[in-house]
Amino acid sequence: MVAKRHYCIPPLSRIDLEATLELVEDMRYFVLHAPRQTGKTSTLLALADKLNATGKFRCLYVNFEPGQTAREDVVTAVHVLLGQLAEQAEATLGDSFIEDVMLDVLRRFNAHGALNVVLSRWSRARNEPLVLLIDEIDTLVGDSLISVLRQLRAGYPKRPQGFPQSIILCGVRDPRDYRIFSSSLGENVTWGSAFNIKAKSLRLGDFTEDEVRALLGQHTVETGQEFAPGVLANIWQLTHGQPWLVNALARQACFEDKAGRDRSRPIGLAAIEQAKETLILNRVTHLDQLANQLREQRVRRVILPMIAGSVNNRYSDRDLEYVRDLGLVAASGPVRMANSIYAEVIPRELTLAQDSELESLISPAWFVRKDGSLDLPKLLEAFQGYFRENSESWLERYGHREAGPHLVLQSYLHRVVNGGGRITREYALARGRSDLLVEWPRPGGTLHSNPSKHVIECKVVGERSGLESVIREGLKQTESYMDLCGAESGHLVIFDMRPGKSWKERIFRRYPEPGQAPITVWGM
Repeated sequence: MVAKRHYCIPPLSRIDLEATLELVEDMRYFVLHAPRQTGKTSTLLALADKLNATGKFRCLYVNFEPGQTAREDVVTAVHVLLGQLAEQAEATLGDSFIEDVMLDVLRRFNAHGALNVVLSRWSRARNEPLVLLIDEIDTLVGDSLISVLRQLRAGYPKRPQGFPQSIILCGVRDPRDYRIFSSSLGENVTWGSAFNIKAKSLRLGDFTEDEVRALLGQHTVETGQEFAPGVLANIWQLTHGQPWLVNALARQACFEDKAGRDRSRPIGLAAIEQAKETLILNRVTHLDQLANQLREQRVRRVILPMIAGSVNNRYSDRDLEYVRDLGLVAASGPVRMANSIYAEVIPRELTLAQDSELESLISPAWFVRKDGSLDLPKLLEAFQGYFRENSESWLERYGHREAGPHLVLQSYLHRVVNGGGRITREYALARGRSDLLVEWPRPGGTLHSNPSKHVIECKVVGERSGLESVIREGLKQTESYMDLCGAESGHLVIFDMRPGKSWKERIFRRYPEPGQAPITVWGM
């Protein structure tokens, strides 16, 4: 991102600049971390410019990601990283010192000491203290990462005359829980033992709601194009300020969509919904990386119970911290999805194979009445039959007893509803349920003008719970969620997972009694 060419929130306003500058002045080595594509690089570049503008420091930004391809070949990795340092120093500071000495140092010193020697000599050769901003430090692997960290640690006592006064290491994760496997040692090495001089870890957060509004307001000022009432709040609700998602939604709606390029037309809710669908269906890079993360078992240990609202989870604190650092769940507070788009993308990614099967089995038109309304009872009745015939094979694939039924249902609903309606998913750990809101256009209406709303609440009957108590609790929760959403009907789906229960016992439908909330109970 180049601030002069793009709408942007001033990068340095997103960190505690005063605290950061104090750490540099105090000659500290510290960490800045944040999920991918949240603005870390822009922030580091802006910080480098500010420090260089003071005249007190010579500050260099460098990206160490090219060293990743060397894997645990320390000789190659250090050579590549010195090359990166040399190129950046020449390009941004007009300083060729590293390029002039690096080959001689590599010949005379072991790769496990060459980086230390080069930085020591460069520091002594310049009057101004050096500040080094290292991006993508956590892309280095195994022995290569350990060697770099230990060389930086070894130079720490020589600062500021004989080594960089301050070093900021930037990556996706807070390194406090890193376990780096060293092939040469045949064991894990903790980050702390390799780099125990870290003074502090700073986290770059997502945009605040005010920042989202300010960013999109720049587009209105620049082009005159307005956002319709409710659109800015909708973008916040969908993204919760995740910077890449905010920018991608707005760009798709305002620049990629032909209608959106007409600056006389306000950007409406329908344009944002279409932009969201386009991003998801096109599997853009950011969301594709998200899908790759779901293959990791430590990610699935947190995500799958969340989808089920399970109170029984088996993840460790380190698993949770890892998933928080990746940005998949909220950075603090209750364990919940980071934003609504992730909440939709994640179950879609987990059910891709099932979605493909359902495409050949189900036509959404079967469940649309002649007046265009959605026949949700007919849909759930059909799902009962599908679940009875197919659940065993799919539940084994998902590998999670409680999340599996929810994923099967969501895939089935997605096949039918997302052709003309919308599904909003609300789930978090320890809720004991999963909430789905189905919205569908009323006859003659649109999805964005007073659609019909229907709550689907999912609960699991486990070995230690009774069916009737689960239903009673579920009815209260469904009625509460209906009231919150303004829904006109509710459906409580009960998955009975107790061993030995026959399908005859498990499959049932209970209609609401007169005077009760309009909630139908479906047994599976």
